[in-house]
Amino acid sequence: MTEPIRYEPVPRMTKIHEARRRDRRRRAIRFGSGLALALILSATALWGRPSLGGEGPTPAQIKEDFLEAMRLVQTQYAGEVDSAALLTATIRGMLAALDPHSNYLTPREYADLRQEQESEFFGIGVTINQRRGRVYVISVIPDTPADRAGLRYGDAILAVDGRSAEGWSTQEVARRVRGERGTTVELTIERAGEATPLTFRIARAPIPLPTIRTAFVIRPGIGYIGLTWGFQSTTTEELDEQLRRLKAQGIKALILDLRGNPGGLLDQAVGVASRFLRPGETIVRIRGRTRERHFKAESKQVEEVPMVVLINRASASASEIVAGALQDHDRALIVGETSFGKGLVQTVIPLLRGTAGALTLSTARYYTPSGRLIQRDYRNVSAYEYRLGRPDGRPPGPAARTDGGRRVYGGGGIEPDIPVPVKLDPVRQRLFGAVFEFTRHLINGRIPRFEHFRVERQREPASPKDLFLEVEDPLIEAFIAFAARRADLGVTEKEIRAHLEYVRQKIREEVATARFGIDAAMRVILQSDEQVQRALEAIPQARQLVENLRQPRRR
Repeated sequence: MTEPIRYEPVPRMTKIHEARRRDRRRRAIRFGSGLALALILSATALWGRPSLGGEGPTPAQIKEDFLEAMRLVQTQYAGEVDSAALLTATIRGMLAALDPHSNYLTPREYADLRQEQESEFFGIGVTINQRRGRVYVISVIPDTPADRAGLRYGDAILAVDGRSAEGWSTQEVARRVRGERGTTVELTIERAGEATPLTFRIARAPIPLPTIRTAFVIRPGIGYIGLTWGFQSTTTEELDEQLRRLKAQGIKALILDLRGNPGGLLDQAVGVASRFLRPGETIVRIRGRTRERHFKAESKQVEEVPMVVLINRASASASEIVAGALQDHDRALIVGETSFGKGLVQTVIPLLRGTAGALTLSTARYYTPSGRLIQRDYRNVSAYEYRLGRPDGRPPGPAARTDGGRRVYGGGGIEPDIPVPVKLDPVRQRLFGAVFEFTRHLINGRIPRFEHFRVERQREPASPKDLFLEVEDPLIEAFIAFAARRADLGVTEKEIRAHLEYVRQKIREEVATARFGIDAAMRVILQSDEQVQRALEAIPQARQLVENLRQPRRR
């Protein structure tokens, strides 16, 4: 049980204290309204008279309406006014009227962004994810504070610094676990098999954030590079290092995985694409209000191995630049699902007065070398539909041609050359949740006759063979018995037996993750990945594209 929350009476304020508090509130509200007003006025000066129906309000009218609204809030609102929240909502509300990606970063969010772009942050060293409605530790990075403290796969995060994490997203937990270097965070953990929650006090330290965490020879002669963690300041350097390592192991073809990559720094996207394109070939065009810029490949050492690029609905921005450039120049085959369609250029503009926050403002649009607009339409759709909607099935946008004359379409992300849609199966989703819960107990020694599966600490696999557990029938029967005792898991023996191979594979993957960490376990996970298997089959087609490189190419 957790300690009950104690409520203590608030000390009575003197009239002087209360007057001082009111004065501080008034100054805070005036400060917030002043900054937001300055932003609104600068926007109206930039745009002239906004088109809000008819001629639209003048800057003077906007100023008067805004000040009047602020006066009403200050003098008549029934509750306390949080000036910081009011400021944030004011600026974000203004920017939301522009497009889905222009945004305001609070000082904390801006600091987090700078840390991520430098490929380092201060935290404890865990990979976390939400499963079955709670946020769990999925993997622990070796030799980090979390590793030394003894956190394990499957630990459920109940609270952070005494605040309940119930209902928190993965992003919210991550934000609260990160902090200043050397400061301490307290985690309340539920561990399978423990009668009461465990408390860990862990000092934050620098944690590396590589953008390539999985790279290996997936088949004889074929390399796999998972560039799935964004494009940060070290991405091109990381790619070069992994290419050198894989080439030394004799690879003759490559799969570049950009699935789930949300984007990042433009110069790194240009650097990655440059490794595979001839010098002078266009990578991306950026069109702003007043000018257009072309970014071209500049690498002196061009990699000409056959390539397949994997993308999905969560591949966005910089990853779409890379995929689009390689597709337009017929340099790689694209396999998977239509990408997200985020083609607005976000410029991070620090606010030099007032807060230490920043604007991420859309200042231009991305176009592929053939002239395709990457951004999909966000007009007349809700924020939910835009963020989570499924882009497949939309009407095709304007057509363009690749160097080899293939027809491709713009205005909706990057469409794969070989579509491999992910099939959502509700039964398998429930089975996966049940396997995860079973593995939590298994690796904590709580499954009778399988106590030897207990994992005290993640370690490096001695060889790739260590990763591939043979899931024999007795372990399956133990899982069936476990699921029968847990009605909350919502799976039946009939469903398990109807999906035996799927269950075996998921147990294999989860045990590998618990023993060796998520990065090592990716080798196991990718073995049953349908999109990866299709990419492997497409290598001969990709080889033909490389042969075409020897022929003159249209510009």
